[in-house]
Amino acid sequence: MASRTPRGARRIGAISLAAATALLGAAVAAVPANGAPGTVDSTDNCEALQGAGDNFAELCLTAEEAADDVPTPFVIPGVDEIASSPNLRQLANLPKAGAFAREASYSTDVAFQGNYAFVGNYDGFTVYDVSTPSAPQITSQVVCPGSQNDISIYGNLLFLSVDSSRNDDSCNSVGQSANIKSSWEGIRIFDVTDKASPAYVKAIETDCGSHTHTLVPGKNSNDLYVYVQSYSPSANAPDCQPPHDKLSIIKVPLDNPTSAAVVATPNLFPTTTGATSTSGCHDVTVYPALDLAAGACMGDGILMDIADRENPVVLSRVRDTNFAFWHSATFNNAGTKVVFTDELGGGGSATCNPTIGPKRGADAIFDIEGAGANRTLVFKSYFKIPRENTRFENCVAHNGSLIPAMGRDIMVQAWYQGGISVWDFTDSANPQEIAFWERGPLSATRLVLGGPWSTYYHNGYIYSSDIQKGLDVLQLTDPRTDNARAVAFGELNVQSQPSYPSCTEVITGRRNGGLTVTSGVTCLDGAQVNGHVKVAPGASLIAFKAKLNGGVSANGAAVVSIVESQVNGSVSATGAVASVRDSQVSGSVKIDS
Repeated sequence: MASRTPRGARRIGAISLAAATALLGAAVAAVPANGAPGTVDSTDNCEALQGAGDNFAELCLTAEEAADDVPTPFVIPGVDEIASSPNLRQLANLPKAGAFAREASYSTDVAFQGNYAFVGNYDGFTVYDVSTPSAPQITSQVVCPGSQNDISIYGNLLFLSVDSSRNDDSCNSVGQSANIKSSWEGIRIFDVTDKASPAYVKAIETDCGSHTHTLVPGKNSNDLYVYVQSYSPSANAPDCQPPHDKLSIIKVPLDNPTSAAVVATPNLFPTTTGATSTSGCHDVTVYPALDLAAGACMGDGILMDIADRENPVVLSRVRDTNFAFWHSATFNNAGTKVVFTDELGGGGSATCNPTIGPKRGADAIFDIEGAGANRTLVFKSYFKIPRENTRFENCVAHNGSLIPAMGRDIMVQAWYQGGISVWDFTDSANPQEIAFWERGPLSATRLVLGGPWSTYYHNGYIYSSDIQKGLDVLQLTDPRTDNARAVAFGELNVQSQPSYPSCTEVITGRRNGGLTVTSGVTCLDGAQVNGHVKVAPGASLIAFKAKLNGGVSANGAAVVSIVESQVNGSVSATGAVASVRDSQVSGSVKIDS
C-alpha cells in the first residue's frame, strides 16, 4: 500500500415494524467517455486522481503491482461494448448531464424514496424520477461541490457528506487547505419536500469532515442520528487532529432540523489503537432493527452494539492480511453474517487480474457467532468476480445491497469497471455468482476512472450509479430472485439496512386441502394451494406468483403480502400489516388502510 498523504495535501484518497412496512409498498453500444489527455503509466494516473475524494490516489498500486492484459476464457468487451449473463439486462441509461457532464464530476452513492432516486456527485446531487424504470428522468440537479457527496434521505431531509476542505459551508464555496482553521467540511442538509427545487437547510462541521455517513433512526420517532465516518488526520490540520479512531454522531431533532448538532464522538478503539492503517472508519452499515452495526475501519472490521445510539459498543474486531482497505459492509437479512469489502488500490487501480488474484480486492464473508455481548465475527470465505479486466479498467469490490430473495442470501454489487455482479452467499463458505453485467474499458489507451460506484436493488429493479456514464437501470430475471419483488420499500438507504420478513418455510409446489400458518413466516413462491389459507395471529404469509383456490383469513396476523398472485376467494387480513399488489382477487378484500 502506498504511503498516506498528509491531511493538508490529502489525496482522495425477527419481523420488526420496519420490516413489515417494507412489504407495503446481449451486447449494446455504450456512451463514449469524455476523454481528457492522459497516460497509461500507473504512477502518473495516481497523481491525476489527487483531486478526487475517495481514497483513489492514496492507495494506488505501483506499476509493479498492477498487471498487464492476460488472455482469459472470458472475452473482455471492447470500448463502448457491453457483456452480460442472459439473466441480467440493461433497461435504460441516462448519461450525466448539465454541470455534471465533465469527466471529473464523479457520480457516487444512491438513495431512494417513493418514485425517486437521489444520486450524489462530486459537484452536487441529482434527483431522478424513476416511476418508469425503463425511462428515468431528471427532476432536478443541485450544484453544490464537495466530494464525495455521499447521500441519504429521510422523510423530507436529504444529507450530503463533504470530505474536501472548503472555505465555507455554502454551495458557492471553493477548496481551501485543511491547515487553515476557518476551513469547513462535514454534513450538509437539504429539504427535498419539493423534489424539483431542493432547499439548503443546515451545515454541521465534523472533525476530519465526512467521507461517508449513515442514518440511524432514534429509539423514538422524534430524533434521527447521523453517524459520520472520516479519516486521514494530520497534526497540521486544526480540525483533524490525530488520533482519530472515532465516529462523529450528529443528533437531528426531526421537528427542528436546524438545531442538528454533534452530540458524541465515541472512540471505537479506547484501550488500544486501530491497525496501522486505521485512522477512522471509511463506512458503517447499521441494522437498526437488531441494534447492530458493522464498521469498515480501514485496517479493521468491527461489529458494534448500537442499542444506545450515542454510545456504540464494539463487540468484535477482525483483521485480514489479504485486506488492504476495509471499505464497506453488508449484513444478511437475518443479521447472522457480514460481508466486508476490500477497496484494494483505493478504487483507482486495475486489480481484477491474475497478478492480484482472487483473495485481494475481494469480499470477505464473516458469520456472526455467539450471543449478546459475546458475539464475534468468524471468517468463512472470499468472493471476487471471476472475470478479468484490462489494465485500463479500475476494478475492485465496492458498494452493493441485498436482494430480498426468499430463503436466500443474495446481493448485487458494484465493482467499478469490473461491472455489476449478483452473487449468492447463502452458504457462507461457498459463495457463487449467478449474474453479471459490465461495460468494456472507457479508453483503449489510458485508465479513465469509471464504472459503477454503487449498485442497489430496489423494488424489483437494479439501479447503478456509474462514475462516468450516469444512471443505469437493469432488470434481473432469475427464478432464484424473482420472488424478491414481493418486498417493497417506501424509502431505502442501503447503509441504514432495513429488515424484511425472513421465510421460515418456503413452499413452491402444489398443496391440496388448504394451509394453516401457525407461526413464523410462510412464503409461497409460485405455489398453488387448493383450499383455504388461514394465518394465525402473529404469524405471517408472503405469496408471490401464487394461486390460492379458497381465499385467505389472516386477521391479527403480523404480515400478509400477496404479490402478482391469483386468489379465487376473499382476503381478510384486518389487524395485520397487509398488502395486495398486482394481484387478482375474485372476492372481497378487507385490510386495514
